[in-house]
Amino acid sequence: MTSFNRSTSRRLKKLSQIPSVWEGDRRPLSSSQTQNSDPEFNKGECILWVDGSQGVVRGMDVVAPETGPEAIVRTLMRAMEHPHSPAKPARPQRIVVKDREIQFYLRGVLQDLDIAIDYTPELPLIDELFRGFTEILDSQVPDLPPQYAQLLREKAFEIWQTAPWEFLEEQQILSIEINKWDVGTLYASVMGMLGMEYGILLYRSEESLKQFRATVLREDQSQGRLEEAFLRQDCLFLTFEHADDTEEEDDEFSDLADFPLSEIDPTFGNIHPLEGLRSVLYEEEALVVFVAIESLCRFIHDYRHQLDDETFPSLSHRYRISLPESSDEPTKSASVAVSSMPQLAAELEEIAGFDTLEDESELPPPIFRSLRDDLIPEDSFLSLGVVSWEMLDYLRKGAKYQTTGEITQAGDGLPVILIQTSRPKAKTVIESIEQAGGLKAICFNPGADPFDGARYDLGLLQTENDELFLFGEFEDDDPIHVEARKKWNQRCKNTKGYCGLIIAKGLTGASRGNPQLRDMMALFEAQFFSPKDLGIGTLQLMPQLQFE
Repeated sequence: MTSFNRSTSRRLKKLSQIPSVWEGDRRPLSSSQTQNSDPEFNKGECILWVDGSQGVVRGMDVVAPETGPEAIVRTLMRAMEHPHSPAKPARPQRIVVKDREIQFYLRGVLQDLDIAIDYTPELPLIDELFRGFTEILDSQVPDLPPQYAQLLREKAFEIWQTAPWEFLEEQQILSIEINKWDVGTLYASVMGMLGMEYGILLYRSEESLKQFRATVLREDQSQGRLEEAFLRQDCLFLTFEHADDTEEEDDEFSDLADFPLSEIDPTFGNIHPLEGLRSVLYEEEALVVFVAIESLCRFIHDYRHQLDDETFPSLSHRYRISLPESSDEPTKSASVAVSSMPQLAAELEEIAGFDTLEDESELPPPIFRSLRDDLIPEDSFLSLGVVSWEMLDYLRKGAKYQTTGEITQAGDGLPVILIQTSRPKAKTVIESIEQAGGLKAICFNPGADPFDGARYDLGLLQTENDELFLFGEFEDDDPIHVEARKKWNQRCKNTKGYCGLIIAKGLTGASRGNPQLRDMMALFEAQFFSPKDLGIGTLQLMPQLQFE
């Protein structure tokens, strides 16, 4: 049996001994069998030390059931040396327990402390405390009304499998006109295209939606102000999380969409400026969310092809939604109208500044007839840069990764071309490169427009099947590009010709133009080819003629 160190025993004996009887016990927290209790909370066991003379709790701990008997002594030591207020440090004259094993164990451990350890069949104070715990657990409001919980979870998984975030961006709002339960119209914003947070926000007003998006897009926001803006929203929500929220660091940048359905956990809730955030739905709210999600699923099913178009179309449809049989509503159905809102989407894009070009490389490039230009989406953000060797290690762990071999780590990092687009388009680019056998080389080659004499520096990607794709066109005399190319050439020289292509998501999010590590979906390492290595000479711009 483990015993105290001599120095510990001497320290504890220096505590004043008070004429008190302390009750001690260790019990499972699952004494309440109601469905309202927290399953994680119920997995533990509670250790309590109570001063029966003063009627105060001196020490309390929750431990895993498999924790050894040493835990009850650790809690007792804290109860003596560092008790809960208002108790003072002290040593009791007598301890009573209702478990014979605990009694014998404590007698062996505490034999040098002059404390009597006795057995009693009843512990009135601790029994009363546990009855209080049970009442608290029994009075907890469930996250969802029991009669709707299973149905709402089923609808949540239906939304997950429908995956509207694959073609709807957050600013592409769908209105859901309900006119029931004191709710007029909800405005659904779909989260998930950035591959970060997945879910549906159901705003109760256009004003709340616009105000929140305008606030979070301001560059001068502190973390505190962002949290305040978040809590000022007026919406119901459905979000999705990984069922095991204790993922390892290596999985920090994992996309939730890559996990199987069995590991996806839906959460419902409400945000209101005066209530704050709560992950609980009451009965009327649950009915509203059920009707909204059911009508949303039907609308997306009916118009998926049109919604997946490059433009956000104007669509509308009315549905008759049957209410759950368990509801007490006098009418058993609700008429709901779902409509797309392209005008509101345009307003939100204007708020976000999506219509301003941040780089000359965002201008649609002329078509050079001898090249393919169908790999990189026209609205992509493009930059020439470098990733540090440290970040390169993180990328190799967290993104799709193609290597060309051992890279010479010289200079400030690996020179890279970064292409940022939307998540679905990024996936398409990655798949296209993989289908072509991977990336072979990144090149810059001269190009010319014979009609006006303009000269260009053309950014090219060569895949392993020797196809050439245009990823960028830069004016030959642009001083910004000239400087960027000088740095690029020097970095490629440092790495002995190794470079990389990063495909990132997040074009329509807060990280637009400045993708973070979590946005970077793929890294293709390649060789840098000079125009001489490529051997195709100056490429000529060819006019595209249209005939009617």
